[in-house]
Amino acid sequence: MLSQFIKSSVLTAVQEILSLSGQPASDEASLRIQIQQPANMKHGDYSTNAAMQLAKTLRKPPLSIAQMITEVLQQNPKFSELFPQIDIVAPGFINFKIHWTAWAKMNTEKSEPAGQKVVIEHTSINPNKSAHIGHLRNSCIGDTLVRLLRKNGYHVEVHNYIDDLGNQLADTLVGLLQQPINGSHKRFGDFCWDVYAAVNRAYKEKPDLLQKRTEVLHALEKGDQNIAWIGLITAERIVREHLEEMQQFGIEYDLLVWESSIVKEGFWNTAFHLLQQTPLFVQETQGKLAGCWVLKQNHSDDESSGGMRTLEQDHSLDKVLVRSNGILTYTAKDIAYHLWKYGLLQNDFSYTGFTEGVWTTAPNNTGQIKTFGRADAVINVIDYRQQYPQAMVKQALEVLGFQEEAQKLRHVSYGVVSLSPAAAEELGVDTSERKASYAMSGRQGIGIKVAELIERVEAFIEDHRSDKNGLASRDIAIASIRYYLLRFALQTEVVFDLKQATEISGNTGVYLLYSYARSLSVLNKAGLKNQLPEAPEHIEALEVQEHALLRHISMWNETLAEAAQELSPSTICNYAYELASLFNHFYAACPILKSEGPLHQLRVWLTLLFRDTLKEALDVLGLPAPERM
Repeated sequence: MLSQFIKSSVLTAVQEILSLSGQPASDEASLRIQIQQPANMKHGDYSTNAAMQLAKTLRKPPLSIAQMITEVLQQNPKFSELFPQIDIVAPGFINFKIHWTAWAKMNTEKSEPAGQKVVIEHTSINPNKSAHIGHLRNSCIGDTLVRLLRKNGYHVEVHNYIDDLGNQLADTLVGLLQQPINGSHKRFGDFCWDVYAAVNRAYKEKPDLLQKRTEVLHALEKGDQNIAWIGLITAERIVREHLEEMQQFGIEYDLLVWESSIVKEGFWNTAFHLLQQTPLFVQETQGKLAGCWVLKQNHSDDESSGGMRTLEQDHSLDKVLVRSNGILTYTAKDIAYHLWKYGLLQNDFSYTGFTEGVWTTAPNNTGQIKTFGRADAVINVIDYRQQYPQAMVKQALEVLGFQEEAQKLRHVSYGVVSLSPAAAEELGVDTSERKASYAMSGRQGIGIKVAELIERVEAFIEDHRSDKNGLASRDIAIASIRYYLLRFALQTEVVFDLKQATEISGNTGVYLLYSYARSLSVLNKAGLKNQLPEAPEHIEALEVQEHALLRHISMWNETLAEAAQELSPSTICNYAYELASLFNHFYAACPILKSEGPLHQLRVWLTLLFRDTLKEALDVLGLPAPERM
């Protein structure tokens, strides 16, 4: 990657200058040297502040230090070949201009694969009703991270955690057994959507019905009664529907981990005994948590920093893992699950096939032995409301002495999806309060189901497209939805609006697909549609649009690495949108097919580079690369 190559070269030069000046060597962190790409191309392709960072240490003007750094860099043959022009500007910036002919030759080099195994858990929808658009954001983020890390050379294993012992499934079962529902439904999950909303309304009218939920929860956890089998059949049917929906978006999984398997295979029992050996896991003997097993907060950091909290505040932050009635909380089972993810438990699952290519944990050791888990790092895609339980899982790893594993557990937190006033009104929500957005609520039956969303967007696209011989409207709809959910920064609340999601211009998935198809059309007319990029012998005197496009293409590998480090799908979206925009500016300003000689070769090569780079970005984002729109 260019920025890393520049940084390492500049750091080497800086250390040499410090040595010659009789100064001790400094580490990278203390030097705080930055390598940036200037917004104005006239200022070069890259720039560094290294000279200004050394001014205080060397007691010399930054311009003088910049000249010293430049002289050392020019003695490096590989560096000077790639950056023959180095400019120094006040107050001491060093600007580098790429020699594009040298870059084109260097660009064929491939980086070494990372090799580490990462377990990514995403989707993890409660198996009690159909999936809605909020669930889909989780799945699209998670799947894109899978693709992104694999592109960066990681071995990624994808888990979908099925909470078949939780309140939501229990509520649906209470509804199935206690609340008669009439009406026509296409799928079982849609029927359960209405059942779940109906039983939550019934809880308010008949509070005694809540006792039924507790009974169902006990029966599910015990696992050997009628209700447990009804729960298993219900959950399995809905999970299959979820997987079918996600498959339409190109989202796949390696393993389904059922919460009931964690309990039945003794994972929690092992984790419980490990936690009992630590001072922070205790059974409360008094107060409102009497009888509960609690993982207490470690307040040593607060005490050392002078932080003060009341007893009541401390009490509210402690996490119940086992309730006084013996029922395990979600976090308790999650702790056991994460110990297994890292290969830290003596227990293991057995496995059986669920659907093609997807394995599932099998009951009572009835399946096969496989090598799932045993990760080097773990990533969980869960919305921001689960930040505290995720922190408690990390703390449990720490108190058990697994510091390295705790450090490599990352929670990818994201903002929820809510409805725009127009979307809410269309679903019958009272919008008289004139709020900017309206929350979806499964308990109230308010939300846009994934299947319904696809149908709506597909119908809109079918009605508004002129050429219907290219990519199917359904495929365009799915790509539009997926990109729409990915392009926002993770912490942003997505206010879903159907009209905005179906736009075809601007920063949309459709715009990227059109741009890719346009490049193929150009290459097809040039007779080079299937050709690999072959750089011209000399690349010089570039037009502004040519330079801007080539400069952005050169940032692809760095963008990939940055997005993987930050676990940020929107970084790839922003890159791809700018890439498509720069290509379309280049296409409009620089005739490709009508050019001749070396200029024709250069512009066709740029088009080939654009095609291949955008194709890689589309693959990472899980979008198709159509030959025709």
